[in-house]
Amino acid sequence: MKKFFLPLMILAGAVLLSVAMFLLKPAPMKLDAPEPSVAVETEILHRTQAQLMVESQGTVMPRTRTSLIAEVSGVVLKVSPAFVVGGVFNAGDLLLQLDPTDYEVALQRAEARLISVQAQLTFEKARSVQAAKEWSMTGRPASEAPLLALREPYLAEAEANLLQAQAEVKQAKKKLAKTTIRAPYTGMVADKSVDIGQFVTIGARMGETFAIDVAEIRLPLTTRDLSMMNPLASPVAMSAQEVILKGSVAGKPASWRGLLTRSEGVVDERNRAQYVVVDVVDPYNTKGVEDRMPLLMGTFVTAMIKGKQIDDVFAVPRHALLEGGNVATVDSENRLRLKKVEAVYSDDEFYFVRTGLEEGVEIIVSAVGVAIEGMRVSPERAE
Repeated sequence: MKKFFLPLMILAGAVLLSVAMFLLKPAPMKLDAPEPSVAVETEILHRTQAQLMVESQGTVMPRTRTSLIAEVSGVVLKVSPAFVVGGVFNAGDLLLQLDPTDYEVALQRAEARLISVQAQLTFEKARSVQAAKEWSMTGRPASEAPLLALREPYLAEAEANLLQAQAEVKQAKKKLAKTTIRAPYTGMVADKSVDIGQFVTIGARMGETFAIDVAEIRLPLTTRDLSMMNPLASPVAMSAQEVILKGSVAGKPASWRGLLTRSEGVVDERNRAQYVVVDVVDPYNTKGVEDRMPLLMGTFVTAMIKGKQIDDVFAVPRHALLEGGNVATVDSENRLRLKKVEAVYSDDEFYFVRTGLEEGVEIIVSAVGVAIEGMRVSPERAE
């Protein structure tokens, strides 16, 4: 029996000892795990001022454009080398010469008739003087003399014929001068419709030119654009304001300076927009100003117009605004706090916020992945 129970007693004792050791073992020490933090880049915001900029677009057009219409008929005898599309000319340059022969003959006829009526007037004046002498020999006053006796109607007719002859000479000279078409200003040829040897009739279109002293850009302004600008003055009282124009030349970005000179003063019925006009002096850079690209007619440009100045706003970088109009800020315990903001204006770099933020607030300007309210962050201020 001892051989049978002894192993069982030893086994039971070992089990009891193991259970006692398990129950009496000390509790393990609990260590606080460090809370993870996210490294972020931050920026301190202060209230500032913002200059509103209104953006609009338009096409460069000449301020002065002329259609050349024939006022006389004739064969084109001479064409200026500058009278080609893109040709540049100066004021007073000869562009076209029509055959003047018929108009030279008409002028000679008018001058001959003028000489004739001048002689007739001289003759009538002499006869009128002679008639007055003959009437005085009657001893009666001149006031009692019949009109025909003093030849006054004949003298008046001769004077009228002289005026008509002088007008015909003037008209003939004017028509003769119109056979020579000269440039009314310094400009460029936009279209050419006739060439040498061609017969043109009165009213025929010969071409089109435009002046290159000043170019114009009509810019539409919406109701929102107008709300961002100071009230437009009347076209007469409006003072010139500098405008920056941006476009491209040969695929390269370029910019020009223009002057906002006037408002057209009406609302377009089609798009309910108001139009203002920007002038650019010497668009083709004929004076050779360095570092200035020519502004060709027909170029599509974007205009930046200065608007109102707003005060007491925060300039929030565009990439710092989160979805839903929130901004991630950092509190005194380095925890992320989401602030709801509303931008009153924005440009290519910033949203300008007036409410929702406090002076000196620290905002996160780097990517944070999913922004969780209260998450710990490790801020590093941007330079």
